[in-house]
Amino acid sequence: MKIGIVNMFYYPTFGGVEVVMQELAERYVKQGHEVHVFCCDSDKYKRIKQKYEIHNGVHIHRSRYWFRLSLSTFIWPGLILQLRKHKLDIVHSHVSGHLYILLTGIMARLKKIPHIHTTHCPWTDAFRPWILKPFLFFNDKILNKLSFNLCTKIIAITPWEIPILTKWTSEDKIKVLPNGMDNILFKKVKNNKFKIKYGLKGKLVLYFGRLNPTKGPDKLAQAAVELLKTEKNLCFAFVGPDEGMMDKVKEIVKNQPQIKVTGSIRGKDKVAQMFQAAEVYVLPSYREGLPLTLFEAYASGLPVIASPVNGIPYELKEGINGFLVNYGDIEGLKKKIIEVLNNKKLANQFKKNNLKKAKNFTWDHIAKETFEEYKKLTDQLLISTRIF
Repeated sequence: MKIGIVNMFYYPTFGGVEVVMQELAERYVKQGHEVHVFCCDSDKYKRIKQKYEIHNGVHIHRSRYWFRLSLSTFIWPGLILQLRKHKLDIVHSHVSGHLYILLTGIMARLKKIPHIHTTHCPWTDAFRPWILKPFLFFNDKILNKLSFNLCTKIIAITPWEIPILTKWTSEDKIKVLPNGMDNILFKKVKNNKFKIKYGLKGKLVLYFGRLNPTKGPDKLAQAAVELLKTEKNLCFAFVGPDEGMMDKVKEIVKNQPQIKVTGSIRGKDKVAQMFQAAEVYVLPSYREGLPLTLFEAYASGLPVIASPVNGIPYELKEGINGFLVNYGDIEGLKKKIIEVLNNKKLANQFKKNNLKKAKNFTWDHIAKETFEEYKKLTDQLLISTRIF
């Protein structure tokens, strides 16, 4: 099968959506399929000179963007020409609310191929720049309706999305299929030197994700500084790329040797080391879809403390997988961090529950289910073509 995958960004951009795309694409290449990714020529920060390359067997086509509206919103009409000149069996777009979803749908309709779309749950109006407000209104009233009408199938990553999606499309068009994690996280890391590398001592509390205002790293940083006033056997690591909050986090935690802001970490083995060096994972977000890091933490046997937002409460049950703390509740974060670290029996029960749950969310399993949707849609198209 010749598969087209469309999103604003792809490798080497850091982000959960880009991980999802890469995990699916590279698995399908190994299974003998031909995979083409279509994206704009930016990594969010700078223009990428190389417009075409093959990375791990995946063909990457980057079209020149004309202008940008925000850190993650670019306009790149060249997508139309790229899709037009490639003979694909199916096209799979990612992240709702962008013009390229509509363009992909139009081209799929013209080429008479199925268009499957994964939303990635962008439905909360969180810290959006003012310039995007008119576009968000346009998305809600017009663009999403037009785009979803041209989708053959829509994948929601959490049931939380269904009532929202039914404003624009029929429920029978929607399938819920969550994100996944890599099997390497189940394997015990020997001679783990993560804390040694960063000069950390004590029980490690981990933040792993983009340092973006919606992720709330500043809230955990405030809690960390306050905790270290009385809890001397703790340390904290903030790991991830800067998306506007790194300087603020560094300012909050300055002169705190037990708190490290490391920047990005690339490589599955290094990510596994990082998770397994920690005692608890904290996700203090204002909004989330269904973060990959939730399942990565589960597979690593970590208790999780997270905000009860969007898709998270569907997969994190209070007192079973960890704790839910409202966004911005600094005292709540401090209380639950100490509770899980000081109650070894409770932490071990969370670990047991989370390891069991994670086995249902491997990338192999998610890729298989996604490809089954591809097969259903292409088979249906073949049957309808034969009939007519």
